[in-house]
Amino acid sequence: LPAFYANIVLLNVSNLPFRLQKLKEMFISKFGSAPKFYVRAPGRVNLIGEHIDYCGYAVLPMAIEQDILIAVEPVKTQVVQLANTNSLYLDFSTGVNNIQINKTKPQWHNYFLCGLKGIQEHFGLNNPTGMNCLLDGTIPPSSGLSSSSALVCCAGLVTLRANGKTLSKVELAEICTKSERYIGTEGGGMDQSISFLAEEGTAKLIEFSPLRATDVRLPSGAAFVIANSCVELNKAATSHYNIRVMECRLATKLLSKSKGLDWKKMLRLHDVQTKLGVGLEEMLTIVEEVLHPEPYSTEEICRCLGISLEELRSQILSQNTQDVSTFKLYQRAKHVYSEAARVLEFKKICSEAPANAIQLLGELMNQSYISCREMYECSCPELDRLVDICLQFGAIGSRLTGAGWGGCTVSMVPTDKLNTFLKNVRKAYYQADVQRLALEKNSLFATKPGRGALVFVEA
Repeated sequence: LPAFYANIVLLNVSNLPFRLQKLKEMFISKFGSAPKFYVRAPGRVNLIGEHIDYCGYAVLPMAIEQDILIAVEPVKTQVVQLANTNSLYLDFSTGVNNIQINKTKPQWHNYFLCGLKGIQEHFGLNNPTGMNCLLDGTIPPSSGLSSSSALVCCAGLVTLRANGKTLSKVELAEICTKSERYIGTEGGGMDQSISFLAEEGTAKLIEFSPLRATDVRLPSGAAFVIANSCVELNKAATSHYNIRVMECRLATKLLSKSKGLDWKKMLRLHDVQTKLGVGLEEMLTIVEEVLHPEPYSTEEICRCLGISLEELRSQILSQNTQDVSTFKLYQRAKHVYSEAARVLEFKKICSEAPANAIQLLGELMNQSYISCREMYECSCPELDRLVDICLQFGAIGSRLTGAGWGGCTVSMVPTDKLNTFLKNVRKAYYQADVQRLALEKNSLFATKPGRGALVFVEA
């Protein structure tokens, strides 16, 4: 792929878009000088393929209009000053050679520091450029639309540009995936990949090892509607997400050992399938044969693997899951292998475009949601209620999107029913609750596939 600067957009000063103009004025007011460039990274909605990217399986997201936008001025002092247009997010400054990321307090500036540190370490920058940065975000925070990863990606691109370096989109996505783990989230790479690789008008099948993206043309007779449950979950502030990652890792180890594979080298459920050379259906059969539905205690896992509790904690488990006493392996593995199959079927239907494509895709989305709720246990009562409402008022398919335990649903709605659908969901879910009503303006909207991250420079 070409270096990322093929994606620079020159903007005429006299015709600077309103949002950029407003951000520029605020920047000048804050720092006393004008920004030299702007960087934008979009949020995303995952249409299908939940909690399987970190298991090595393909996912099917698209970028959305909502984004993170940062105005930047490189400075000669080796200090990074961060400010936010939202007064709820406090100013922050740090020396560029003393980046400290506090995993126990996932504050907004720490996500910026992840992207900054990732680029610094990749290039071995000993004297990186200082920067003044003003951030403006339109992605609802902790909504499952990837606001945190968009900020990491934006920061990575900001640092790249400010230091005069170039990388391909794929390289940037891989660096930002790794660097977000500085905050403690064991993500798989979907969010960062779509943020850089997205193209307007098409969703993407994102595959890993090696990272690649394939266009997926969505059916023309349906709209995708995002609805925020208004329940927030910060992945880095809780252990729900990382426990699921570890449960999949432990399932990988036990499945590998049962089949005589070198289980110590196996990290992802996809690795087991690859080594055995079998299909996803057969992997589901193997899960039934090898794993039991009852939760596994740490003692049982140690017996199965022939290791001590100390070895389990120090060599396999992540830092914030070392005190967990039981893990569900059967349910998590069943979800991952069945969800991976649904992603491939979704892409196949989009490619072949049969007459009943919308109905078939909706059924896959509904199956995905049931699996997320029952087998992966990453839903919550509000999401369950919202999915029910969306299906009741005309959605062909509806499911949670993102990590879950709050955040958003994505629903596929026939375009001729869209206006009625939006009106009824608004009334049933948002107007029935005072707190949700206050958040409703940015909580329910139809979306189309958007473009990936960009650098803007005034011409």
